[in-house]
Amino acid sequence: MSNPKQKSQKTQREIVYAFIDGQNLYSGIESQRWHLDYTKFRRYLAEKYGVQTAYIFIGYLAENKTLYEFLQKVGFVLIFKPIIPDAEGKPKGNVDADLVLQTMIDFPNYKRAILVTSDGDFYSLVNYLYQKNKLEKVLSPYTKTCSVLLRKTAKERLLYMNNLKSKLGYKRKSTA
Repeated sequence: MSNPKQKSQKTQREIVYAFIDGQNLYSGIESQRWHLDYTKFRRYLAEKYGVQTAYIFIGYLAENKTLYEFLQKVGFVLIFKPIIPDAEGKPKGNVDADLVLQTMIDFPNYKRAILVTSDGDFYSLVNYLYQKNKLEKVLSPYTKTCSVLLRKTAKERLLYMNNLKSKLGYKRKSTA
């Protein structure tokens, strides 16, 4: 039988980082008609996976300053990407390269990584982390939008967040 003290020491050495594609997370959850409670989500990452550092990669819009402050207050580290308008004039802030770069910069600092995305552009990163035995999980916001490439690469380490609505969904407080 294993010694509980040894297990707790092992857990302490296993540093886990989360790398979150902010727009992909938001749009994946929103497409299911529910809202993510980011406070619960940060707590879930810490308690379920031992995540010490949780990055959210997101485009910066000045009008969202209050949201950014809230996310930082509940424990996320925000990495901003400047936003430029796309061909239709809609704001566009592609964070993929920034997320991959930060994952590799921090590579020696964590034992396991969690990626939150459904985007197949992360196929190579997921494959690399999997091969190096550093991939803890890929949390896909929505089954229907998860890339086939991610499904093939993450294999048994893929989890769909649409099953977490009751645990992580935002519930409005009653005014009664």
